[in-house]
Amino acid sequence: MAEKLPSEIARETLKQLALRRLAPTPDNYRSLYDEISGNITPPPFPEGSLRQILRVIPGQTPVQKRLLDQFEAAVAQHDWSALQSTLVGYAKLGAGTSVASIDAASSAPPALSLSAALPATAPAPFVVPAELAEQMARLVEHTLHGLSSDDARVHLLGEQLVQFLRQPEPPASTLQLMLSNFSFRLSFATEDQAAVRAMLLELLHMVFTNIASLSLDDRWLHGQAEALVAATAQPLTLRRLDDVQRRLKDVIFKQTEAKGRMVEAQEQMKEMLATFIERLSTMTQASSGYQDRMEHYAEQIAQASTLEEITPVLKEVVGATRTMALDSRVVRDELVDLRERTALKQAEMTRLQNELDKASAQARHDPLTGSLNRKGLDEVIEREIARARRSETPLCVALLDVDNFKQINDRLGHESGDAALVHLATVVREVLRPQDMLARYGGEEFVVVLPDTALPQGVEAMQRLQRELTTRFFLRNNEKLLITFSAGVAQLSTTETSTEAIRRADQGMYLAKRAGKNRVMPA
Repeated sequence: MAEKLPSEIARETLKQLALRRLAPTPDNYRSLYDEISGNITPPPFPEGSLRQILRVIPGQTPVQKRLLDQFEAAVAQHDWSALQSTLVGYAKLGAGTSVASIDAASSAPPALSLSAALPATAPAPFVVPAELAEQMARLVEHTLHGLSSDDARVHLLGEQLVQFLRQPEPPASTLQLMLSNFSFRLSFATEDQAAVRAMLLELLHMVFTNIASLSLDDRWLHGQAEALVAATAQPLTLRRLDDVQRRLKDVIFKQTEAKGRMVEAQEQMKEMLATFIERLSTMTQASSGYQDRMEHYAEQIAQASTLEEITPVLKEVVGATRTMALDSRVVRDELVDLRERTALKQAEMTRLQNELDKASAQARHDPLTGSLNRKGLDEVIEREIARARRSETPLCVALLDVDNFKQINDRLGHESGDAALVHLATVVREVLRPQDMLARYGGEEFVVVLPDTALPQGVEAMQRLQRELTTRFFLRNNEKLLITFSAGVAQLSTTETSTEAIRRADQGMYLAKRAGKNRVMPA
């Protein structure tokens, strides 16, 4: 028998409503529709009633607000499964019996306290394998180490879970319950920590932005502050935090130096102004006295009737004028000397500023190639060794030496040799990963630090760099020159120092030279 179409069922339902003289209510229509179709229509989703419940559910704490949002989303999507999960979350939030039972059993093995509630006829519980239980226990321990101590509840649940996992033959049913409680609390703790990290990053960004806005007159300091702003504008990693720390130390050092120079300049300016005011006051007093004396001499001359009476007055006028001119010349010479000393001091401060900027720029980088120098290499490689051993990840160092570099210098000159090194460093930075570090180790020797890289991958990275150099010729005086290098690659062992690893890489590079150059040898 063919299945009826919904439109036919609907017409038949309306006929039956009329024949049976039933009121055309939704309930009567649904009842007859189900009778004719032979199916049971599911009841409509009670969105209105659930939204009334939504209005009275508490939402004061962050956890309650989160569950409230989940409840509202479940109602809007008519999702019974999500609604059920949210209600279970509210039940656990309010001193649920499962959580309380675990707390009460902290003095006894959790398997006994929770499995005692199982029916006597239940089958033997599935036991978690010992190796899997130990891995899960370590995972929980590592998770607890990364959490803040503010949430004592999640730490308590985690410690109970670790203790449970390390007992003999832990039941899987109990583990499921304990994992559910722990993950429920862990979700809130991780949300809080993510919010804390975001807020700290925003605060750092604001501080560095403020430093940049206050240092417009200092190009070096302004550039470093902008670099700090850029570094904190993206997701942070330990490597990026180390870079931020180094840059911030440079900024603090620079600010300290700038403050010292500013105080010194202010004191010198005060001294010069005091001297100028003193000389000006002396000139004013001398001028005032000279003017009074000239008025007195003018009166004497006006009262004189003979030449003999005027002559001594004229002598006094000439003497006073000569004295005034001498004083003026002395003051002028002192002011000229003060101005020259001020210009010399300004030139000295400018020279010191330029030297400081140059020293700051060259503190960790090679001035020719822009790569790290020996000091910068020491800082980077020690940091990467500590990180590799902490995270148990491989770390490789490669030492490469430019082939036939002496011939390049002899044939094209030292300037061309320097340009060839710059070309090599540029290609290395463009080809390798952002986390890989390039350092100039000697004249034409470079060291590449390769984090998270095992020995085969390190050799492959150097060979890929060699292939890239064959496609990028070095152009000098309209002559194309192929730059090649020989390299040795060493992977650090668990107890090896950076010096020992570089020495092994150097031995591999020597073998590459002996084998015909333009080769990479593992060490």
